[in-house]
Amino acid sequence: MGATSFPLQGKVAIVTGGRRGIGEAIALALAEAGADIAICDRVVDDGELEAVAEEVQRLGRRSLAVRADITQKADVDSMVQRVMDEFGVIDILVNSAAMNIRAPLLELGEDGWDRVINTDLKGYYLCSQAVGKRMVEQKRGSIINIASTAAIKAAAEMGAYCIAKAGVVMLTRVLALELAQYNIRVNAIAPYMVKTKFSQPLWGDPETLKQLESEIPLGRLAEPGDIVGSALFLASDASSYITGHTIIVDGGLSA
Repeated sequence: MGATSFPLQGKVAIVTGGRRGIGEAIALALAEAGADIAICDRVVDDGELEAVAEEVQRLGRRSLAVRADITQKADVDSMVQRVMDEFGVIDILVNSAAMNIRAPLLELGEDGWDRVINTDLKGYYLCSQAVGKRMVEQKRGSIINIASTAAIKAAAEMGAYCIAKAGVVMLTRVLALELAQYNIRVNAIAPYMVKTKFSQPLWGDPETLKQLESEIPLGRLAEPGDIVGSALFLASDASSYITGHTIIVDGGLSA
């Protein structure tokens, strides 16, 4: 199904980590479905964030590029206020920012642990809290957290990432329970490895890629576009009775 299968005309979405990879793909798909988009990232100097915002505009939608470090509450609050000032409403939040440091847990330094947990879990909490308060006032909204199959199946030298993503799944469930009374739905998407710059160190070697793909029933790693359909579904009224759920998108690996 394409973006037009899940119309979002008149909706406003925030996508964190939206300058590349999964976040970029979701931001553009939401725009194609009719939503105005605020994209956020802590990196702006490379021009990629602004380029995504311009692409949203070419799709005929309003856009806002916001530099924000989601690990800092002041940045998050400022981002949310800017979006409210610009658009007046927030209907959809996609928490997609992520980072990883590969190291065995016994060798991972405290600073590395903090960086991964703060980005991959604390940042989702801060954004969900700040946006959630606005959605409570509106009595509606959809929050979509990008988790990972690493939340379910441990991976060596990715301990902090696995733990953070497991936390995202539980954050999703707790928020869904607490916010349901306000007509706010909270769900997660858990991809396996997706071919992005973020994950390239894990699949970039041809032999490693071949081995990984041989283990997946569908025979290939996901592209960012493969995650888009789940996000559109969860953002739209097509999923109006679904909350607290994590959709696993792994090409059949967990079958």
